[in-house]
Amino acid sequence: MSAECTSSGPGGSQDHALGSGRQYGALASGQCPLSSTLIPWSLPRCRVYIAAAVLCYINLLNYMNWFIIPVFICCLLVSAPVFGYLGDRHSRKAILSLGIFLWSGANLSSSFISCQYSWLFFLSRGVVGSGVASYSTIALTVLSDLFVRDQRSRVVAVFYTCIPVGSGLGYMLGSVVADLTGNWRWALRIMPCLEAMALILLILLVPDPPRGAAEKGEVAVGAHLSSWWEDVRYLGKNWSFVWLTLGITAIAFVTGALGFWAPKFLFEAHVVHGLQLPCFQEPCSSQDSLIFGALTVATGIMGIILGVEAARRYKKVNPRAEPLICASSLLATAPCLYLALILAPTTFLASYVFLALGELFLSCNWAVVVNIQLSVVVPRCQNTAQALQITVGHMLGDAGSPYLTGLIYGTLRSGRPNSYLQHFLSLQQSLLCCAFVIVLGGSCFLLMALHMERDQAWAQSAAGALDSKNMATKDVERQAPLSASASTEE
Repeated sequence: MSAECTSSGPGGSQDHALGSGRQYGALASGQCPLSSTLIPWSLPRCRVYIAAAVLCYINLLNYMNWFIIPVFICCLLVSAPVFGYLGDRHSRKAILSLGIFLWSGANLSSSFISCQYSWLFFLSRGVVGSGVASYSTIALTVLSDLFVRDQRSRVVAVFYTCIPVGSGLGYMLGSVVADLTGNWRWALRIMPCLEAMALILLILLVPDPPRGAAEKGEVAVGAHLSSWWEDVRYLGKNWSFVWLTLGITAIAFVTGALGFWAPKFLFEAHVVHGLQLPCFQEPCSSQDSLIFGALTVATGIMGIILGVEAARRYKKVNPRAEPLICASSLLATAPCLYLALILAPTTFLASYVFLALGELFLSCNWAVVVNIQLSVVVPRCQNTAQALQITVGHMLGDAGSPYLTGLIYGTLRSGRPNSYLQHFLSLQQSLLCCAFVIVLGGSCFLLMALHMERDQAWAQSAAGALDSKNMATKDVERQAPLSASASTEE
């Protein structure tokens, strides 16, 4: 056996020594990867769009279910890498079905738990977190194997608009059902009905496309199946993925801090301006929470569409358009957020305007970063990449940022006179750290732009050549009738 393996890298056909970081897929034992055979693969266009619609509908239900408590986040973070590993090696459709069954079953059962078994209710939220992890990790990679280029960007944008819409609908559904029935538990009994419909639609209408098949219209049979550690090592040496993950973590940090503290900041700003009486005992007015929520939903939808369209148009003249759009939007977010905080004590209207602009620029990134990840990571470990990104982003981002901001707030407040104005100024100054973090995030995307073209070329040259023999063979056998129907339509 030769000590060298020939593979096609970014620069064409090159020889890479075994064990090299760029020779992704080389066997750890020192053997060359198995040769692969390419088999044509396609789907009817109508089937593809129906599948995308079903996945978007499930994502809407997914975010209607989010109830952020520590056990939910912990189970989400622990489960994501597990589902990422499974999603790269087994049927993604089966894993998605299992996830939906888990979270819908946990929702339904938790509605019948009495108050004396509150620990069981929190445990059920952990099961919901595990089910959500399966969908959040895998669904996007299924979409990426159904669409390419501009079509993929538009579908991802629609998929991501379901996040703010789903979150808003979940809040409204809970409020309306509680008002109509007098019992919030009925909201947890209605959702499983919608999720059962989603599960049926997923099983009947969503295909399980071979990994990387959409790029070239063919799937490789007989390629080497890498281990999880090989995938992680590859991702650790993929600088585009590393800088992308750090940039997303910065976005999550700011999103988490604002989501938790911005309603309180707006409420105290109203009090400082004499528009509202101070609140010294819970429950306080939720008007500011509703205003901030509506602002987040509206700017979220507009920002996602704006970001995708700007990246699509700019990409025609600059191949590094996507990270540059992300960097620009984050660097524009920082002064908007700074001005929104600084102007709040003097002019409340200007503060709202700059806060809305900051939220808009921040939202421009959500769909674009997904397109970047799909283009710089080889298809064989997309699910692992998504899982690691979810884990790092939540752990270092929105899971800790509310606590860190609160810690700064408490420290500043303890050294000042006990007045409402001083409390407001302490909160204002503690939130200024978000403007600093978002600048760091923009810098990460600028650094990522330096590596993107090289990593994209490598990922594209490896597309379709990194599936395992067993998994790809099963995929081809399962999709053979679909390919035949596509040929008949054409």
